[in-house]
Amino acid sequence: MKLAFIGGGNMASALIGGLIAQGTKASTLSVVEPVAASRRKLATRYKVRASAAADARTFAAHTLLLAVKPQDMRAAVAPLAGRVGKMLVISIAAGIRLRDLSRWLGGHARLIRCMPNTPALIGAGISALYAPPGVSAAEKRRAERILGATGAVVWVKDEALLDPVTAVSASGPAYVFWFIEQLAKSAQSLGLPPEVAMKLALHTVLGSAQLAARSKEPPAVLRERVTSKGGTTAAALAVFEQERMAERLLRAIEAASLRGAALGVLLGKD
Repeated sequence: MKLAFIGGGNMASALIGGLIAQGTKASTLSVVEPVAASRRKLATRYKVRASAAADARTFAAHTLLLAVKPQDMRAAVAPLAGRVGKMLVISIAAGIRLRDLSRWLGGHARLIRCMPNTPALIGAGISALYAPPGVSAAEKRRAERILGATGAVVWVKDEALLDPVTAVSASGPAYVFWFIEQLAKSAQSLGLPPEVAMKLALHTVLGSAQLAARSKEPPAVLRERVTSKGGTTAAALAVFEQERMAERLLRAIEAASLRGAALGVLLGKD
């Protein structure tokens, strides 16, 4: 499998590192990255070929992975329009709809859109993928193998579902980081030293997530097991209920999902 990346930022670097760790030869990978310092870093770290612009090596690839920022996508793919042939093109840009990407590429139809998240940087990510009906099963397996190099993979049946995916998993790490911040701040306000408060918050979230991931029981059951009637946990959860925290979280995620859809429309305009 020959794979070319357009964009050599953090997510591309994570995918390259994950693929190489799983046995992909560096000689089969190439990167188009306009920033010289980033090119040198990729070439030095992974021994992959990095160029400032698309060249013969780029167009000889079987798969093209678009790893540029959404607002830069149209300009990044302009030099590729009508030149991608039979390549499978995978986009990891939030909000960019396949119909717009296809148009920018001169009508190319072999496209897959996916939404990874930043824990991919440590091999603990999750990516949701969508493929239109014209994409073959073999191409879907290829995309799954590529994105699976940095964590888990799920498929959605409707491209529009990538907007809530973005709101939940792509934006989700920010919510978790925020929760860690607030947990630590609360601990400090109750008298714990900052370093102790942060360590407690970090390890509580880390351990709880690992426990939930390894358990056969759903999170609701695990929560109930920690909550003794009339105890400390019940007192805290009662406040969550009184403040309608679940409803507020839902509204926040809905806002993120709607914003994702709106950005897709905005970025896709001619």
